[in-house]
Amino acid sequence: MKQKQLILASTSKYRQELLSRLAYTFTATPPLMDEEKEKDPALAPKALAEKLARLKAESLRHNDAIVIGGDQLVAFEGRILGKAHTIENAIAQLQSMQGKTHELITAICVVAGGQVIPYTDITRMHMKKLSREQIEHYVQLDMPLDCAGSYKIEKHGIKLFDKIESQDFTAIQGLPLIELGKILENLGL
Repeated sequence: MKQKQLILASTSKYRQELLSRLAYTFTATPPLMDEEKEKDPALAPKALAEKLARLKAESLRHNDAIVIGGDQLVAFEGRILGKAHTIENAIAQLQSMQGKTHELITAICVVAGGQVIPYTDITRMHMKKLSREQIEHYVQLDMPLDCAGSYKIEKHGIKLFDKIESQDFTAIQGLPLIELGKILENLGL
């Protein structure tokens, strides 16, 4: 029986590095969908992350492949915090969250033939109380402009937090490897 091709529907270097830890051969391919057009402001944060993960995976579906789609967002005080893109926005995001708890929602969806297997990890992140100077220093250190919530937990961002409640630390970085490994094993990889 021919081994199915494994495709990561993402160009994220973070997700690629994470998936490589599972020691599978895979291809990273940009999803064939416009993520911005699919962002429905009426959806709750968890539902939106799950929808985007599913659409990314389904956009590359074909019979000889197992496709992994993923999405991650920060839910804070009833709103979604996306990627900052600028230093000023990153500082503002971190200032608004300092001393408070937010949720990091990481959704994946694995599509294999007719099967659609979703999984969502919700991690509660409590940020320390920080001065503006500490925040500015951190942003200059990691330049987390391409990360939801404006921090890179896998780098120096860990020092911003005093408590993290998670089932799977790798979910914080963008791909919950514990559950994903189980799903892929159940699919015969």
